[in-house]
Amino acid sequence: MSTRPLAIWWIRRDLRLSDNPALTAALAGDGAVLPVYILDEQDAGLGAAPKFRLGLGLEHFVRELAKAGSRLILRRGKALDVLQQLAGGTGAGAVHWSRLYDPQAIARDTDIKQQLTAQGIKVHSHGGRLLFEPWTVETKAGGMYKVYTPFWKAVRGRSAGSLLRAPATLTAPEDWPVSEDLSAWNMGAAMRRGADIVARYCRVGEAAALNRLDEFLAGSVDAYKERRDYPGEDATSGLSENLAWGEISPHRMWHLGRAAMERGSQGAEHFLKEIAWREFAYHLMYHSPHILTASWRDEWQAFPWSQRITPQVQAWQRGQTGYGFIDAAMRELYVTGKMHNRARMIAASFLTKHLMTHWKIGMDWFADTLVDWDPASNAMGWQWVAGSGPDASPFFRVFNPSGQLEKFDPSGAYTDRWIAEGQAAPPQSALDFFDAAPLSWDLSPASPRVKPVISLKEGRDRALTAYQGAREDR
Repeated sequence: MSTRPLAIWWIRRDLRLSDNPALTAALAGDGAVLPVYILDEQDAGLGAAPKFRLGLGLEHFVRELAKAGSRLILRRGKALDVLQQLAGGTGAGAVHWSRLYDPQAIARDTDIKQQLTAQGIKVHSHGGRLLFEPWTVETKAGGMYKVYTPFWKAVRGRSAGSLLRAPATLTAPEDWPVSEDLSAWNMGAAMRRGADIVARYCRVGEAAALNRLDEFLAGSVDAYKERRDYPGEDATSGLSENLAWGEISPHRMWHLGRAAMERGSQGAEHFLKEIAWREFAYHLMYHSPHILTASWRDEWQAFPWSQRITPQVQAWQRGQTGYGFIDAAMRELYVTGKMHNRARMIAASFLTKHLMTHWKIGMDWFADTLVDWDPASNAMGWQWVAGSGPDASPFFRVFNPSGQLEKFDPSGAYTDRWIAEGQAAPPQSALDFFDAAPLSWDLSPASPRVKPVISLKEGRDRALTAYQGAREDR
């Protein structure tokens, strides 16, 4: 047991050294800091792609901590049990962590705080994952915001606090507890043969995230508002992957984005609005957690969506619908673990409207295949498109994937990048799909393009008929 004061830094979705209030507070105690990551039941239950990407982030963070003279202690098990064991074995007097806001994490963390406090261990939870804590943003009447525009107006002028420097070194404990081996956890097991493909498209770690932000603000941000909906162009920041795992803070994005706006950048304010859109998702999840599991609007609970994985749904999952925008989007997802935001809207609309399939089917598929998976953003995004969520797109707004493709990919750059069939010399990105896809799907780049699984008119008419019937039944 160490004779030096020791604080445990429990690392969750904050794989960074700068702008990290929990780390800063742990170091402020003038003692040693023990960085710990716990693979508890919540993280062990992540979908294939997010769990794989978390493993890549942890592997990278181990090296970053070593550069700062520290280590990452890895443990599996119930978080409370692991923290009690570590505190008892090391004599740690305090535990620091960054807050999470989904209901499962809140319940777990509340119990841990109560149990450790009762044992005389100081417990401190900190912000850092959000710009503004959900309970600090209220309407004039004192309630939650249910519409984005007034939420944006409420936060756009607020201070997000100052940025925090990364420590040059972390004071190490006199004795290190035993750590488990990350490779033994096999975080990418569920990815099967797709792991190596997806890894090539990931940019892992804090340095990569900071470089991404600098590149975006030095280049694409000026045209961001006008070009961000064109999936064939490099017009977005690409930071969702890093933001999901805390490799960059929203505070740094906000501060530097505001600086760009003040310099006269034409697209910077819209970039800030997108950061605030993520804040809105967390605001909704915190105040109405049922958004994760059920239609947010009560009147949509009985809507006649199918909850079966039909052959048409399987075709959607596999990028085999016969519609270029949908198929390119779903293949981009399977190859990179990410999907352009405009493509997400089109793919989600097709599933929930043309195929009349419950948004939860799509939400769960994304939860398994997105390396930038985020519980709040994923749930709100699906419910927004489906029409069942707050401030949602009306259900009768049925995106036409062919019309959207003509508008946002007129040159075919996006579809050519991801769909190999029909191309004499398809790019590697399109061929990667066939190396990542399960062999059981029996797909080949030499096959002809598939025929549409449903006519757009048939799908649209069926959806609108169901919508009209649901309205009449209310």
